[in-house]
Amino acid sequence: MRAVVFEAPGKLSVTEVPDPTPGPRDVVVEVAGVGICGTDIHVFDGDYAGTRFPLIPGHEISGTVVEVGSEVRSVAVGDHVVVDPTLSCGECEYCVNGRYNLCLNWNSMGVTRDNGASAQFLLAPAKNVYVLPDGVDLYQATMVEPLSCAIRAYDVLPRRMGDHYLVYGAGTMGLLLAQLAPRAGAASVSVVDPNAGRRELAREVGIEVTTASADELDRDRWDVVIDATGVIAAIEDGLPRVKPGGTFQQFGVAGLDAKARYLPNSIVRDEINMVGSAASLHSFSRAVEMFAAGAIKSRPMISHGFTLDDYGKAMDMFRNGQGRKLQIQPNASASSEF
Repeated sequence: MRAVVFEAPGKLSVTEVPDPTPGPRDVVVEVAGVGICGTDIHVFDGDYAGTRFPLIPGHEISGTVVEVGSEVRSVAVGDHVVVDPTLSCGECEYCVNGRYNLCLNWNSMGVTRDNGASAQFLLAPAKNVYVLPDGVDLYQATMVEPLSCAIRAYDVLPRRMGDHYLVYGAGTMGLLLAQLAPRAGAASVSVVDPNAGRRELAREVGIEVTTASADELDRDRWDVVIDATGVIAAIEDGLPRVKPGGTFQQFGVAGLDAKARYLPNSIVRDEINMVGSAASLHSFSRAVEMFAAGAIKSRPMISHGFTLDDYGKAMDMFRNGQGRKLQIQPNASASSEF
């Protein structure tokens, strides 16, 4: 089969690799679509802890089951599915206590392990494969994996009915988090992003208040401030805007050596909660159900589909802030716009 391979940091190729063969509890998926996200860029740049090269990238996955192992009963050939890329050991103290997103031996398909989905076929454990309900668009369903991460963020976020939210970043994750906020009881949601095109997209998916700078808003402090960018300037701008007793959530992934400045005394004086959220945890099945129920507007968010040969072009567009959500379609014959 053909696949994109990150040979080393900063170096990729599109090449032939062996077709996957399922073990007794494995599934082979013909990949329909795989989203590109900021994590993929960090991986390519060699700026993600635990990545081992060479590696096939891609962890936002949808496709069709084409082969199953001899002991698999949960899915069948022909099923439309999404795949949870998380791989945990099941044996460390965090896994034993149900916190497998903090697994001491944590891995992820296409992030730390070589079997990502930017290939014609993907080998996955059957337990990581979720059947999509009838009627769910297979290409739109690549949004289920990022949605599961956004749901996890709300699982750990202290919140009350009637809170006011400020979200930094109108990329995929920022918009998913902003769309979920009303379901979590938000009285208002404002999104900050310097990119005018992204602000327009935020309005298309239902976020009424968007701005290039929080200084332009009619509120000085918010109950909940979420950084979905990983950009140090955004983090440093957002933290002082949390109301006393409120919460700052760090969701965006920054560089391994990135450092943000803050005033520790203000955290103490105002009793600010600081919360992190890593990947997904017990949230993938909920993401499937919520996506199928229309909890988010995904259609405006995906703008381009690329062939494997155009992977480099897609990464350049991502870095330049062009387009919206960009998707690789490994078995497509031509790149296209949605």
